[in-house]
Amino acid sequence: MNNLLANNPSVSIFGLDVTYYALVILCGILVAFAVIFLLFKRRNMSTDLLLTFFCICLPVAILTTRLFYCITDAVPFEDWFSWEGIRNGGLSIIGGILGGAVSVILVCVFKKINFFRVGDCVVVGLLLAQAIGRWGNYFNQEVYGAEITNPAMQWFPFGVEIDGEWHYAFFFYESLVNFLCAIALFCNAWFNDKKPNGVNTAIYFINYGVIRSIMEPLRDPHYILSAGGVPWSLVFSILLLVAGIGLLVYVLVNNKQKEGKFFGSKEGDQSGITRYIQDNKEEVAYFSKINMMCKKYPENYREKPKKSKEDEK
Repeated sequence: MNNLLANNPSVSIFGLDVTYYALVILCGILVAFAVIFLLFKRRNMSTDLLLTFFCICLPVAILTTRLFYCITDAVPFEDWFSWEGIRNGGLSIIGGILGGAVSVILVCVFKKINFFRVGDCVVVGLLLAQAIGRWGNYFNQEVYGAEITNPAMQWFPFGVEIDGEWHYAFFFYESLVNFLCAIALFCNAWFNDKKPNGVNTAIYFINYGVIRSIMEPLRDPHYILSAGGVPWSLVFSILLLVAGIGLLVYVLVNNKQKEGKFFGSKEGDQSGITRYIQDNKEEVAYFSKINMMCKKYPENYREKPKKSKEDEK
């Protein structure tokens, strides 16, 4: 398989060479969209609203993944967005996280939406996209650790063979941890409707900070972004970890002060997702078996009008 990857790292689609890495990233985006779509519906938010976030925030996140990489790896300015420079690769997920988070916050402020309600759904899809996307590093034969010299440990996926040498498969470790964390956060978002919103969002930042803080110092130096002699990925990983811990403490303590409990409410509404969030003021909340609030407050939702035979024509 390694010979195949080394000699044929791309596939031709309609005459255009598309790298396996790009196809894996695309798969990650599609899976993320599907999962977030389900969670928006489940957690009492308009799926049309997701399209608004997707159309605005995804391009921003893609742009900032490139910007962060170019800035922190001292890429010459003329290569930042040149066709050849982009074809040669160079993206950083940290840049995407920062740009995506800022753009989501701005849309939430503009639409007067609770950022944490949105974030708790988005981070699940983002984790799955990262778990899938890390396999793009396998196809590119990158993001690996030190050499494994013990033949008994030279097996995939514990290790990965690079140019005839076996190395620790860091891409697989990170992919597996992200996938398991995504499952846990998905279950929390799917089954738990109690206040406060923001727990999933905080745990995402903690998870990312812990993994990258451990992995960054151990990975091959060639893949460490270190413009100016600063290990930027490690620095931002630690900052995201601290931010995640601070955010988790904030949402729990804030809920305790407002509701009398860390989770739920002593006297008020236990749920943090009771109000339906529309994409626009004219949008109607229809009954859905997926939406967990419909069973709890059926009076707040209308039945979808059935299509007549003339409408179907």
